[in-house]
Parts: sequence; structure tokens; C-alpha cells
Amino acid sequence: MNKPSICLVAHFAYGALAGGSRGYIGGVERQTSLMAKWLAARGHRVSLITWDEGQKDGESIDGVQVFKLCGKDAGIPGLRFFWPRWTSLNAAMRRADAEVYYHNCGEYVTGQAAMWCRRHGRGFVYSVANDPDCDVRLPEMHTLRERVLYRYGVRHADRIIVQTRRQQEMLREGFHRESVVIPMPCPGPSDAEYADCVRNRNDSQRVLWIGRVCEQKRPDRLLDLAEAHSDLSFDFVGPFADTQYARQVRQRATRLANVTIHGPATRERVSEFYRRARVMCCTSDFEGFPNTFLEAWSWGLPIVSTFDPDDLILRKGLGYVGTNIAELATGIRTLLSSKERWNAFSLAARRHYGGNHTMDKVMTQFERVFCEVARSTRSVSDGAPA
Repeated sequence: MNKPSICLVAHFAYGALAGGSRGYIGGVERQTSLMAKWLAARGHRVSLITWDEGQKDGESIDGVQVFKLCGKDAGIPGLRFFWPRWTSLNAAMRRADAEVYYHNCGEYVTGQAAMWCRRHGRGFVYSVANDPDCDVRLPEMHTLRERVLYRYGVRHADRIIVQTRRQQEMLREGFHRESVVIPMPCPGPSDAEYADCVRNRNDSQRVLWIGRVCEQKRPDRLLDLAEAHSDLSFDFVGPFADTQYARQVRQRATRLANVTIHGPATRERVSEFYRRARVMCCTSDFEGFPNTFLEAWSWGLPIVSTFDPDDLILRKGLGYVGTNIAELATGIRTLLSSKERWNAFSLAARRHYGGNHTMDKVMTQFERVFCEVARSTRSVSDGAPA
């Protein structure tokens, strides 16, 4: 069978695909760009649909053809949802002319993409990014329009991919949809680079927090931790959301001598933070499966976290889990107090990454799903009257 053509719908992914400092680059965008390049290298005709950020429509980056929507701020507020946003999405999907379309991250676009695919006889694969997207109440979707379109997308997706068993169970119970569990991919250092990192990692008390500074990720908890434990040093890495909450977090962080604010970091600098930290701390209320976890484990960095996907951290010995500041502090100090203990957790983290999250191991599973959906779509098309 010919390799199916695949289009990834990811409005904000141009910066991650093109590199440099253009556009917003989060975990979803990073993973989507890596997937697109891997599939292109495997011989698929791959396209990506993103906002217009000044690029030429149809340009090719590492074998991936980029089709652009309208600009993110184009149109009249209140009307631009339909024109030019929805109309430009339909036009870009038509120009991509793929057999299978893929969308990651629950939003109204999930339904828009599913609707176009259903109308034109194309396959649609939806991938869950966060636990709340599997909650039938949709607590993070605040408008009726978004909830209606998202539910349509979930109902009409040809295949749904989730990252954890918990997400799978939530979808089954709340939406009566089956799904397949596939972990997300992450490129990491070689075994030699990891070994060199372990040998040269100093015995500092540095704790890394990395992510977007927003309420969901609760960085205020990290600052509570820093205030209570002045002998520990915290690297605070990531872009600040344009909210009152984020501004208050920044103001408070600047007053703490043991917290260093780094702001957003390039991909090269992010690796430096993982290499020099002794522990990574996650303080989120909820997540899907943070890309930062995969990156940390690839460098053998244990995690102390308020969030534990499918209880992996506890079950696999990849760090510690805490429900409050005192428990987080205990986990961090337990790891830092013994070099032998830290080495054991570091090795477990690296082994878990190698066995579950390397690009080839994960992407062959995604490719299999895309091929199955394409085969099913072709079968329906071949059997339909002309």
C-alpha cells in the first residue's frame, strides 16, 4: 500500500517547525513539528496547517509543506470566528489534499477539522493533550460554541489517541468513545551524552521548574516552596502568560533571593537546565503528559510532582509525588540527601525514557494508526458509487 499523505492541523506550530524565535512554542507544538518531520523522512507526503506568520504559503521545511491560515488577529472580533478563521481553515485543508488529517489539543478546531473531513471523505485522527479534554463536563472550555464543536470532533473522529489509561477510561465513560494509548515522542541525548552528564553533574541543590507561567501550572506553589527552603536554589524557566496572575507571580519571584527567573529559553538552553539540575519540580493542578517530563527523563532527571500520569512516577521509581508543599519538600530533600539514591532514580528515569518515548518507538505506533485510518477511508471510497 502506498504511504498515506498526512496533514497536521496545528495553528501555533510554525515557530516550532521553522526554528528560531518566531511564534509560540509549547509542548504540543514541539511534538507536532517533530512528528511531521519524522513522517516526512519516512516517505509520507506531509503538510502542516498554521497561522499566517509571514511565511510563503506552501513553503517546504525539512520535507513538510506548510499551508497557512489567516493571521491570528485578522478579521473583526465577533465575526472572525467564521471569516476569516474558519473559512481559511477549510481552504487550507483543501489545498493540503491529504488522506488523513491529525489534530492534537481539544478545542473548537477539533470539530471544524472533523466536519471538513467528514464532508470530503477524508480520515480524521484526534489526539488528546490534557485530562480535562476527556472530562464530559469540559471544565476548561468556557463557551457553548467551543463545547459543541469539540464534542462533534470527538464523536466523529475515525480514531482517538490518548496518552494515559486514565484518559482512556474518562473518554469511555464520558463520551462512550474507545481510544488507543500511545505515549508522546521526545528526542533525547545519546547514551554517551547521558553518561557524560551523570559524571559531570555537580552536587548543587538546584531545582528546576519549567513551563508556561499560568494558573494551571500553579507556579505559586514553587514560590511557597522557595520561601520555606532558602537553602535550595530554584531555576524558574518559561514564558509568562499575559495575565494578572502571571504578573503577580513574577513580582513575587523577583523578591526571592534563591529563585532565578530565566524567562523563555531556546531549545539549546533548555538542555543546559536539564543537565545542571538535580531535581525537576512540577506543581500543576492538571496536565496531559507534560513534554517536560519526557525531556527530564531523557537526561535522567528525577521529578518531584503534584501530578503523576497513570501513577508512573511512583510505580516506576522516577521521583516522588506530593500533594502539598511539605510533601514536595520532603521528596526533593530525599533525592538530594543521597548520591546513591539519586543515581538509582536517575537510571530508572533514563531507562523509562528509552523504553517508551524515543522517536522511532513512538512514531511507528502513530504511523500504524494513520495507515489504518487511510486504509479504511480508501475502502469506503472505493466502494462508494461514482
